[in-house]
Amino acid sequence: MKKSVVFPVMAVLVLFFVLSIGTYPAFTLDLLAMHEGHEMMMHGGSEARFDDSGALMKPEGYRQWVFVGGPVTPNDMNEGKAAFPEFHDVYMDPGSFAEYKKTGKFRDGTVLVKELVNVGSKKAASGNGYFPGDFAGIAAAVKDSKRFAKEPGNWAYFSFSAGKDKAEAFPTSACNACHQAKAAEDWVFTQYYPVLRAAKPK
Repeated sequence: MKKSVVFPVMAVLVLFFVLSIGTYPAFTLDLLAMHEGHEMMMHGGSEARFDDSGALMKPEGYRQWVFVGGPVTPNDMNEGKAAFPEFHDVYMDPGSFAEYKKTGKFRDGTVLVKELVNVGSKKAASGNGYFPGDFAGIAAAVKDSKRFAKEPGNWAYFSFSAGKDKAEAFPTSACNACHQAKAAEDWVFTQYYPVLRAAKPK
C-alpha cells in the first residue's frame, strides 16, 4: 500500500475511534468488555495471578468486586485476645460470584480477598458500636484444584505484608484446619457473608 493511501486510511480509523468514544460510548464499552473477556480466557477464567515461583500477586481492583460481608471480632468482646480483632471486608471476584449464583458452588479459580480494617471509633451519631478505622492489611484465598491439589478443598491462603505485591501460601496447618472445621460451606465462612447466602440458589 502506498504512503498516500496509508495516511488517509489511518486518519479515518483514528477519527472513527474518537467519534465512537464521544458518540457511541456503548461501542467503546463493548470493546473493553471483549478485551477483559479475552484476558480472562487467557488466564483460565480466574483473577488469580502467580509469578514463576508460585507466589500470588496482589489482586488489583478488588474493591470493584462483589462485597460479600464484613465480620468483626473485637478485642474487648474477647478478653483482649481476639485472634482477628479487625473488620474483615471480604470481596469475591465477579466471575466466581456469577457462577455461585447459578450453581451455589465455588468454582475452580475462585478468589476471595479479605481487606483488614482496624476498629476505630466506638461512638457515632447513631449510637455506640464498632466502626471502621484505618486499613491494616490484605489477605486472600484461592481455590485451584491443579495448583493446590494437595490442599484440603483445594484452597490456599495468603497474606500480603505491608508494601509487598506478592505472597507465598501459608502452610496447610495455619489456616485450612480451622476453615475445614468451622466454615459453613466448602472451607468458606458463608455463615458470616449474607450476600452469598442471599445469592445461593434455593
